[in-house]
Amino acid sequence: MKTRTLLILLPFILLTACDHDGEDIIYVDDIPPLPPVGIVSVSLDNAVELSWYENQEPDIAGYNVYVSDRYNGSYDFIGSTRTATFLDRGAVNGITAYYAVTAYDVRGNESDLSRDVAYDTPRPEGRGVVLTDRFFNASRAGYDFSAYSILHFDTDFTDVFFESSSSGVPFLVVWDDTDIQDMGYTASIDEISSAPAEGWNPTGDALIIRGHTYVIRTFDNHYAKIRIVDVGTNSIVFDWAYQVATGNPELIVGGGTTLSKRERSGTRNRGAARRH
Repeated sequence: MKTRTLLILLPFILLTACDHDGEDIIYVDDIPPLPPVGIVSVSLDNAVELSWYENQEPDIAGYNVYVSDRYNGSYDFIGSTRTATFLDRGAVNGITAYYAVTAYDVRGNESDLSRDVAYDTPRPEGRGVVLTDRFFNASRAGYDFSAYSILHFDTDFTDVFFESSSSGVPFLVVWDDTDIQDMGYTASIDEISSAPAEGWNPTGDALIIRGHTYVIRTFDNHYAKIRIVDVGTNSIVFDWAYQVATGNPELIVGGGTTLSKRERSGTRNRGAARRH
């Protein structure tokens, strides 16, 4: 008995029928879904969270996520998800990762890699750090972002410290080889996505105001930000984020970057790893 394989636009139906010659006709779904779109990445501490628009095909079963160490590189499979979100816990602070996503249906047909590729550079962050006024307790007045530690205000590793003027006005202070800028009030530290290119305070200090976020460029060309949560008589409380990649201004906790199709150039090698 002869069989024929025909493609029709009924992606989730497998039917058997007879033609006029009495031969069986098998309708097989081998039409893959469309590639996912709208990928957004979120920088976390040693992790990256991805999300995208859900595919609208009625037979979607899930999504596969791929990662590369460069945009033009080979993308390797790292996991699957049934929802339009994925958390990559294998990301490493300071190392940029490039992500692409595919969709697959109930019969295992998999789409091409997404045409938009999201990339992100995770970075460490911290909450609720308490510094004391250096005139009250100098040994706990400074902070070193690279070591995530409180230390004496006057050391080679101090990036920023807290002191009050003779009239009791609180200031964040940096040394001559470090820059600081008050970014104004923010509802959360997440609102400041990256360090500014200019506008650094020439005096090397900034008035401490509850709710304000400050960006710091350290002596060794790293960027950090802190948001003042509380101000006491001799202490302050702040949240922080620090970019361990030298010269990388990306500080956001709430969104990465997406390369659109129009930004691509050169040869692509995106499909070495595939779901089967």
